[in-house]
Amino acid sequence: MYRFLMSRQWVILVLVALLLIPTMIRLGIWQMHRYEERTARNQLVSDALAAKPVPVESLTGPGHTVTSAERYRTVTATGRFDAEDEVVVRRRTSADDEVGYHVLTPFVLDDGKVLLVNRGWIPGDRKSQTTYPKVPAPPGGELTVRGRLMPSETTEASGIKNLEGLPDRQIMLINSEQQARRLKAEVLGGYIAQTAPDPRGDTPELLGNPGKEDAALNYAYAVQWWLFAAAVPVGLVVLARREARDRQAGSQRTASGEKEPAAV
Repeated sequence: MYRFLMSRQWVILVLVALLLIPTMIRLGIWQMHRYEERTARNQLVSDALAAKPVPVESLTGPGHTVTSAERYRTVTATGRFDAEDEVVVRRRTSADDEVGYHVLTPFVLDDGKVLLVNRGWIPGDRKSQTTYPKVPAPPGGELTVRGRLMPSETTEASGIKNLEGLPDRQIMLINSEQQARRLKAEVLGGYIAQTAPDPRGDTPELLGNPGKEDAALNYAYAVQWWLFAAAVPVGLVVLARREARDRQAGSQRTASGEKEPAAV
């Protein structure tokens, strides 16, 4: 009854199924790994944002590489802004996905070291991408700033190319080593995204809290791939049994002298 399984059509169908099953299982495993990675990252972000603020120099110093456990930690620093050495970071988007700049201002600490402060987002000049934009001045005098500690940006991690020949005081990446060479100063590793004090007139626009990644979606995809993998052999069995019934019914009609129904 099932000798038709040895036909060329069925052999090809079974081989394709044998390839699909392990592929779908591996895709499910990959999605589960993504689920675990995103869940761990979300937990790190939540823990960092919930932690009490600490002095910035307790977590970073000149030449330090900010770790994933230190990222997003709220830190404080006392000193003064150096607006003369301020730069803007090109091709950054606002909360409404409008393209503009981030304002990066050196913050000179009481001990003379420099902390890079991302003061937030400002709109770009639609008429010119080479003219230095109008940047609201930072507060003068000594003050205490608060922000989320961030690692230096690199092309490998961000995918942003570090273009050369940019207009004066414009950069592509926020990188403490590069800024240390430019400023000829001791610059703390990484930078902070300012959260306080609030800017005058709400500009620059402070950066929002990091969003949580949708880990549940990866979990759903993993289950979906595994269900697909389980459905393939079930589908093969159903197709084989259906064809066997059709062949048996055809044989019985032939034996009883009935004509095969004409194809429509």
